[in-house]
Amino acid sequence: MNIMDLYDDDDIDYMQQEDDWDRDMLLDPAWEKQQRKTFTAWCNSHLRKAGTQIENIEEDFRDGLKLMLLLEVISGERLAKPERGKMRVHKISNVNKALDFIASKGVKLISIGAEEIVDGNAKMTLGMIWTIILRFAIQDISVEETSAKEGLLLWCQRKTAPYKNVNIQNFHISWKDGLGFCALIHRHRPELIDYGKLRKDDPMTNLNTAFDVAEKYLDIPKMLDAEDIVGTARPDEKAIMTYVSSFYHAFSGAQKAETAANRICKVLAVNQENEQLMEDYEKLASDLLEWIRRTIPWLENRLPENTMQAMQQKLEDFRDYRRLHKPPKVQEKCQLEINFNTLQTKLRLSNRPAFMPSEGKMVSDINNAWGNLEGAEKGYEEWLLNEIRRLERLDHLAEKFRQKAAIHEAWTDGKEDMLQQRDYETASLSEIKALLKKHEAFESDLAAHQDRVEQIAAIAQELNELDYYDSPSVNARCQQICDQWDALGALTQKRSEALQRTEKLLETIDQLYLEFAKRAAPFNNWMEGAMEDLQDTFIVHTIEEIQGLSTAHEQFKATLPEADKERQAILGIHNEIAKIVQTYHVNMAGSNPYISINPQEVNAKWEKVRQLVPQRDQALIEEHARQQNNERLRRQFANQANVIGPWIQNKMEEIGRISIEMHGTLEDQLTHLRQYEKSIINYKPKIDQLEGDHQLIQEALIFDNKHTNYTMEHIRVGWEQLLTTIARTINEIENQILTRDAKGITQEQLNEFRASFNHFDRKRTGIMDAEDFKTCLISMGYNLGENEFSRIMSIVDPNRMGMVTFQAFLDFMSRETADTDTADQVMTSFKVLAGDKNYILADELRRELPPDQAEYCIARMAPYSGPDGVPGALDYMSFSTALYGESDL
Repeated sequence: MNIMDLYDDDDIDYMQQEDDWDRDMLLDPAWEKQQRKTFTAWCNSHLRKAGTQIENIEEDFRDGLKLMLLLEVISGERLAKPERGKMRVHKISNVNKALDFIASKGVKLISIGAEEIVDGNAKMTLGMIWTIILRFAIQDISVEETSAKEGLLLWCQRKTAPYKNVNIQNFHISWKDGLGFCALIHRHRPELIDYGKLRKDDPMTNLNTAFDVAEKYLDIPKMLDAEDIVGTARPDEKAIMTYVSSFYHAFSGAQKAETAANRICKVLAVNQENEQLMEDYEKLASDLLEWIRRTIPWLENRLPENTMQAMQQKLEDFRDYRRLHKPPKVQEKCQLEINFNTLQTKLRLSNRPAFMPSEGKMVSDINNAWGNLEGAEKGYEEWLLNEIRRLERLDHLAEKFRQKAAIHEAWTDGKEDMLQQRDYETASLSEIKALLKKHEAFESDLAAHQDRVEQIAAIAQELNELDYYDSPSVNARCQQICDQWDALGALTQKRSEALQRTEKLLETIDQLYLEFAKRAAPFNNWMEGAMEDLQDTFIVHTIEEIQGLSTAHEQFKATLPEADKERQAILGIHNEIAKIVQTYHVNMAGSNPYISINPQEVNAKWEKVRQLVPQRDQALIEEHARQQNNERLRRQFANQANVIGPWIQNKMEEIGRISIEMHGTLEDQLTHLRQYEKSIINYKPKIDQLEGDHQLIQEALIFDNKHTNYTMEHIRVGWEQLLTTIARTINEIENQILTRDAKGITQEQLNEFRASFNHFDRKRTGIMDAEDFKTCLISMGYNLGENEFSRIMSIVDPNRMGMVTFQAFLDFMSRETADTDTADQVMTSFKVLAGDKNYILADELRRELPPDQAEYCIARMAPYSGPDGVPGALDYMSFSTALYGESDL
């Protein structure tokens, strides 16, 4: 009879054997010996749990008692109460109860009855035990959708695949050299066997090693002897399968614990990484806010300095701030936002609550503080430049005040003493007339100097209005000049009245002296004014201004020939006076009574004017060259700025289009964006070159540039925005990759999400407002009420900005379709490690988890308070719930 006749067609799928039993119910003696030994050992491995065993497999099962006990042990179920009598009918009843129980488990026995077992039929008894082994030890084995024999064979192949000289293809000759058994043990317990020392040509040693180790350390009884396998051309397949199934069941429990531990490790690793990211964010945010807090008062300080050098040092400090100190902080701010977005993405992917930074350290708080910093910075440079212009203007005015005051003081020196003389009392008539004429000439000279005095007072007033630091000394000197001027006016009036009284008595007058005085005085004033103008300092900022000064100077030089004629005419009058005195022997007690200036002084001042003219020419030429150089610097800066400015704007627009109209896979898009970022960074030397040109312009005190509308501030802000925008765009793609990989989203799904988002992003800004998002959800089949839509908006827009980014949209859509770890799954994994207890011990955590993660759990788990607890018990249920934000950890 064929062994397969014992089962119906429904059970053939997992019990089909390669060979039939002999039709005359005979077994190969070697195989029968192996089956007896293997089946007996297998039965005893289970019967030992009930405190008994068998010695002879066909004899000890005849009364059915141990057979029923075996079935109760391996099934975990209670069978019908056995008959305790020793009569044949009692034995048959017990065996029938066992066979009925086997049939109740889906095994339909054919051509086998209780009588054969009671009669001690070895072949039937071995067949029945094999049926039990198949049903309870092999049938439930499942590996990758294969079960029973095929599943067990696949499990053996997978576990032994990495080992040399091991090729498991069946359950007979593939196990003869013993390396298969050794490989299974070494794969799960490598400390038990030194596999490297085993040899394929020494099967006895290999088999004995495997069987001894399995019996001693794995609680697998020795079911075969090495001689049974080595001495047989083809070992019995059923014996080998029974032995190997014991290895499978011995290691399956360890595999479940390993899977549970891996799940816990994964969850804890995510939690630890997220906590570290949160700590990094808090520290970086605190450092950045502290730097902003220290920097804003410095930028808001508008206390002016008294000197150009001090203000220029302030400007240099500000340039260092913009070049050296602020750019790293811009990068820190950008990195802070990137870290925050990455952390929130990881939290969403791991089904954790969103991260809420400490009070005052939200991204919005950082942005507000940064806005305050830029607000303070905005007017600081303009204030510095205005202060430098003011100080330059003040220095120029102060020098001009000193020059005019010195000239005036030199002119007024001795005038009070002269006006207080009483020489007219003893003078002759001619002398009186001369004194009167001289005084008239002095009055003319005094009136001519009125403009200079008014100019001095006006300059002093302007210095006061511009807060000149040395205003007290200027005011004191100006007041002294005005007081002296008032005194001169009073003295002049007094002397004039005295001379007029005397004039009636004295009528002689020297017309020639008077004529000389009348012509020499204004000419002298003209020469003094010319010398003053020629020595006057000037400040210009453009080519046009210096050209205007040069034109005025040329016009002045054109008047010199006429002035020289006037000088010669004045000297001719003096010569005529000398001729008359010499001719008529006029008594000349002194110099010209009408004017203090003499021909020698006229000639000296004229020579001085002639010397000052070429000096003025050289000063104008040098200033013209400086202005030409300034114009060159303006054009040099403008030529670069007019290229860089539009380039930055174009790149910003291109990034905007790329972020909306991305094509290809996310990796392709990320590669493209990084190449794009590299090309932008390679443009940095041109920005640095422009910074150098800007520094040359500021050092040259150039304050305007008509050749371009771009300032260095515009270029800096645009460059910083460009770097920030490309970094944020790359971060969005990286987060999309994280989301795709974590949620198992396909490229087609991602493209569909992007297409839906772009369709409803009507403004093409890369952001949907709330109404567009609602319309998008409705188009996708969502039935939205106000409460449901508010709930969804709280997920995609936790900061309540009224807008939805593509990353938030992608996170929401992925959450709608993906499956992630839950608190219940983690709780179940802990329960496996705890051996189905409601609590877990610290030693169990240390045994099953890596050291750092075991200590992490122990430090955070609360003591277990249930009635079935023991000292040191830990509550893993509340800990699992806290991992997902459902309570405080």
